[in-house]
Amino acid sequence: MTGQVLLGTDGALATVTLSHPGKFNAMSRAMWRQLREVFTALQHDSALACVRVRGEGGHFCAGGDISEYTGFRFVEASLRDFHEGEVWGGLQAMLDCDLPIVAQIEGNCLGAGLEIASCCDLRLASDSARFGAPIAKLGFPMAPREAALVLRAVGELTAREMLLAAAVLDAAEMKRRGFLNEVLPAAAVSEAALACAGRISRLAPRAARLNKQQFRALAHTERAQEATDLIANAYRYAATPEHREGVTAFIEKRPPRFAR
Repeated sequence: MTGQVLLGTDGALATVTLSHPGKFNAMSRAMWRQLREVFTALQHDSALACVRVRGEGGHFCAGGDISEYTGFRFVEASLRDFHEGEVWGGLQAMLDCDLPIVAQIEGNCLGAGLEIASCCDLRLASDSARFGAPIAKLGFPMAPREAALVLRAVGELTAREMLLAAAVLDAAEMKRRGFLNEVLPAAAVSEAALACAGRISRLAPRAARLNKQQFRALAHTERAQEATDLIANAYRYAATPEHREGVTAFIEKRPPRFAR
């Protein structure tokens, strides 16, 4: 089972569900490709006015499917193709979507989940949700475009804390830092996210699309361009012992032994 990105519609409201049972909805390579296909289709559906993004089974998304990593991460070319093609293809399709996107965040929202949430316009979370990108434990950095995305969404100090110190923060703290619009009891977050998306769906759809286009134009900052310029050398760490040790240790369920 490689997981799925499921799409359902109810009138003008679309619901996108991340589904990877047994893995807290970790994103497989197939799911990244499906995410791109789903949001490309949503962008061209004039009958829709809002999208709700959620995870299945009480979690949003716990990151990437690390069980797949040994098959491609240790070769620079295939690592680059994964991040620049599959991952960024999915995230860019979300960013390019003119429909307002509401995130319903429960449980784990880590790594890939944090990146997907960062593409959403409004974010509602359960009080038990956890946020971070502790990939320093896996021996690799965040890819440039993804780092620029997360930095803009969570703020520079929070991004540094997550990526350099492997910090995992709770929902209350992420609301205090400006990443979340609302924090609700776990039993209430689904209904609240659905109600929020429903309210948006009843507003002027063309005005919403124009606002999204303006937000996107204003987001083209120098920092994003700097991140793009880094890509030429960004994946040279692919074959390093540190990278291999971090991923292997996770799969073997043991602490990593990084050389100092």
